[in-house]
Amino acid sequence: MRTALCKGMLSTEPRHYRRMEEDTDYRVRFSSLCFFNDHVGFHGTIKSSPSDFIVIEIDEQGQLVNKTINEPIFKISEIQPEPNNFPKKPKLDLQNLSFEDGRNQEVNTLVKYTDGDQNHPSGSEKEDTISDGTSKCEEKADILSSFLDEKTHELLNNFACDIKEKWLSETELIGLPLEFSIGRILDKNQRASLHSAIRQKFPFLITVGKNSEIVVKPNLEYKELCHLVSEEEAFDFFKYLDAKKENSKFTFKPDTNKDHRKAVHHFVNKKFGNLVETKSFSEMNCSTGNPNVVITVRFREKAYKRGKRPLPECQEGNVIYTAFTLRKENLEMFEAIGFLAIKLGVIPSDFSYAGLKDKKAITYQAMVVRKVTPERLKNIEKEIEKKRMNVFNIRSVDDSLRLGQLKGNHFDIVIRNLKKQINDSANLRERIMEAIENVKKKGFVNYYGPQRFGKGRKVHTDQIGLALLKNEMTKAIKLFLTPEDLDDPVNRAKKYFLQTEDAKGTLSLMPEFKVRERALLEALHRFGMTEEGCIQAWFSLPHSMRIFYVHAYTSKIWNEAVSYRLATYGARVVEGDLVCLDEDIDDENFPNSKVHLVTEEEGSANMYAIHQVVLPILGYNIQYPKNKVGQWYYDILSRDGLQTCRFKVPALKLNVPGCYRQILKHPRNLSYQLMEDHDIDVKMKGSHIDETALSLLISFDLDASCYATVCLKEIMKHDVLN
Repeated sequence: MRTALCKGMLSTEPRHYRRMEEDTDYRVRFSSLCFFNDHVGFHGTIKSSPSDFIVIEIDEQGQLVNKTINEPIFKISEIQPEPNNFPKKPKLDLQNLSFEDGRNQEVNTLVKYTDGDQNHPSGSEKEDTISDGTSKCEEKADILSSFLDEKTHELLNNFACDIKEKWLSETELIGLPLEFSIGRILDKNQRASLHSAIRQKFPFLITVGKNSEIVVKPNLEYKELCHLVSEEEAFDFFKYLDAKKENSKFTFKPDTNKDHRKAVHHFVNKKFGNLVETKSFSEMNCSTGNPNVVITVRFREKAYKRGKRPLPECQEGNVIYTAFTLRKENLEMFEAIGFLAIKLGVIPSDFSYAGLKDKKAITYQAMVVRKVTPERLKNIEKEIEKKRMNVFNIRSVDDSLRLGQLKGNHFDIVIRNLKKQINDSANLRERIMEAIENVKKKGFVNYYGPQRFGKGRKVHTDQIGLALLKNEMTKAIKLFLTPEDLDDPVNRAKKYFLQTEDAKGTLSLMPEFKVRERALLEALHRFGMTEEGCIQAWFSLPHSMRIFYVHAYTSKIWNEAVSYRLATYGARVVEGDLVCLDEDIDDENFPNSKVHLVTEEEGSANMYAIHQVVLPILGYNIQYPKNKVGQWYYDILSRDGLQTCRFKVPALKLNVPGCYRQILKHPRNLSYQLMEDHDIDVKMKGSHIDETALSLLISFDLDASCYATVCLKEIMKHDVLN
């Protein structure tokens, strides 16, 4: 029976934050998930067959990947955008527009751009330089003048000059306006261009978006850095950050003071650690013969690590990459990859993909495989059809895919056996339409879905991730190989292993298609069931798979956090909440500078809406809310023995910087149709029809990392049965 309120919710809060129903199966862990909307809902069944749940990946160009490519084949490298940890670049090349002007500019040798991956600056490198314009607030011809009228442009310059003069005189900003509005800019691309142009010209300012309005504020992090380095260096550093040129480096001036260097490292990593990393290098001082130490900053590498082959070899074409669209039916993704790897004579880590997909469904997704030619992949088309897989759009490309390199997913879902809630006397069709329109308008709680945590009833992937974070490598292996209460070859093999720790014997029992299990067992057979052997076993899995388990744990904690947040404060935005001020951000990889801590005055004035609230996903570079929710995070870390956890697992080369996730999401392009089970539109037959014979066809798009089952659960106000 459904409980009235989420645990801990005040009775004065709206009744619609009700707990989602508890299952008797593996999804019992979701019993604390809350509903957001205030409709009644209905019952129904999803995934009656895989064809009732169709998932089609949407690539970064907004195209469905199941579309057959008839045009000349493009290469991924030609359309590849900035990595996910870089904000989107505007269409205008603001840097070049600024540089070509050439007036009142000095060459700044502090910022070094290199295309290679050298570990330290070298005097022999051919370096590009970025001009810093001028550190004073003087007029210069730039892109701003093409967007702003003369008066607004002048007022912006005056605002910037006032802020700069106060800071240079070491006085507080008393008596000055703390923000300046550019006004509303309706065109999204123009807003993006203005954001970048303002920050490039005035790195000591930040810009935020509010309902298409651009607001300019002092960059307090800039002032904080000025206490550690020269104003010139701070100016150039923030220009470097905003330029976001991939593979570029920024080098601070030489520094012989170790404590001071430590303070600079700490500042940069605390504020921007999810974007950049810092290292200290020694370089010889020609005048004294003593080494100087410099701090170099570089943008973090892409989430998906390329192979270990050096870059020149890739450029010479010695590494082959073949892209394709994979269609699979009722097949777990890692099982599909394992089967393809066996047929192609490669290993699972040679495959790259943008995201995971459901098992009990028909799914379409983009993939890239290394060391396999298009012709070789085409040769196995007939063989893999027997495994309920198809490959098409096969073509040569220049590079692998990265996790998160997608815009989202499109869903076509059939919900069968539609029924009203118990004791509901209303018309079923009206209930369905009310529910869908409500969620379409108000959104749903952006929980991670059950597939994020595996289908196991005894052991969930988040438990394995927690063990890895605590460096309990042997425990993590045993959890991974814990059998379910099923009598099949896979679970018999796992049971034998836990009883004997005989990796070789278990290998002879484990079916060939269980690629991950066999990879671990082969490593354990080679290195032994020791702590070091277990570490080597985890390294038999690709990085994306190792980090998957840690992310499962941080996702579980986020789910619990958002339930607690809604139960405690409801839809009110209160003091201490975290909100994202940039309306154009549509993913989780945005920096701390985009996250604002709601003040007491802002909370009292209801300045922000609930859809702006974000909660941190655990990591070493996030800030916590400054209210009861923040204390809840600390209590959870204590509960799980992670009080001192730095969210890095050096033994497995895992780093978890953390990020932020919006607590609400909206389905896009939503459409629906009530149908008879014989696929006849209800409206064609009139209203005299048995309601129990109805099915619902619903289609919608969701952003990456959003779950259709969670959206459906919010619509139906009932656990979706499948």
